[in-house]
Amino acid sequence: MVRIDLHSHSSVSDGTQPPADVVRRAHAAGVDVLALTDHDTVAGHAEAVRALPAGMTLVRGMELSCRLGGRSLHLLAYLFDPDEPELAAERRRIREDRAHRARGMVERLRRLGAPVTWETVQRITGDSVPGRPHIARAMVDAGVISSVDQAFTREWIGEGGRAYVDRYALDAVGAVGLVREAGGVPVLAHPRASRRGYLVTDEEIARLARVGLAGIEADHPDHAAADRADVRGLAADLGLFVTGASDDHGELTGHRLGAETTAPEAYETLMSQATGAAPDRARAR
Repeated sequence: MVRIDLHSHSSVSDGTQPPADVVRRAHAAGVDVLALTDHDTVAGHAEAVRALPAGMTLVRGMELSCRLGGRSLHLLAYLFDPDEPELAAERRRIREDRAHRARGMVERLRRLGAPVTWETVQRITGDSVPGRPHIARAMVDAGVISSVDQAFTREWIGEGGRAYVDRYALDAVGAVGLVREAGGVPVLAHPRASRRGYLVTDEEIARLARVGLAGIEADHPDHAAADRADVRGLAADLGLFVTGASDDHGELTGHRLGAETTAPEAYETLMSQATGAAPDRARAR
């Protein structure tokens, strides 16, 4: 059985491992097909491709920051043309706003008496774009909280929290269209991860399906069994394929590449809809 993990992150966004290390860890975990889906960037793809071992396939992807109905929503985009001008411009706008937003949250934390510095956040972020997970790790380093999860509450930097700063995000309906226009395949990420603040209603998913959503992530570590069954039933009603993935962030989530997988039939359906790019396989060395 081919093992397919279609959602993972590297240190290029908010994971803790470099792209090459993510690939090596996935291979060691028995993953045959891996999608690297860093937030709003494709910067890790080239390194990941160079690290591919024989027999392993990389699906170039991205997790787009969106909003729908006033709430956050994440859209996984696969095998799009990274040079398509409109989607590339939106990626730049989102990344630029992330840095501005992160500075704002650090300033709010300081006003609340939390000794978190921008220099610490930059050190943790490295060459990637700063996000809330980086700030959360800085809060742990400063002794403000004891674990990263504690940051994502209304007490601190959870949505609507005391130090939370809103961000620019794509309208989800428009984002589905942008991905399709770039030859990519849009899949809704973790729609029932309510613990993390992501809850997309059946009506909202149906609306996205009408404008070109291709699939929906059902098997995710943050989805309960009942939620998975509900998502599968909705997907069947709407004609969407179903994916599964680890959403691995390295040390932040516990190394869990391959913990959830996508059925080969769903993967083939995804491949059949992609016109922007093809999966990468290891070249002869």
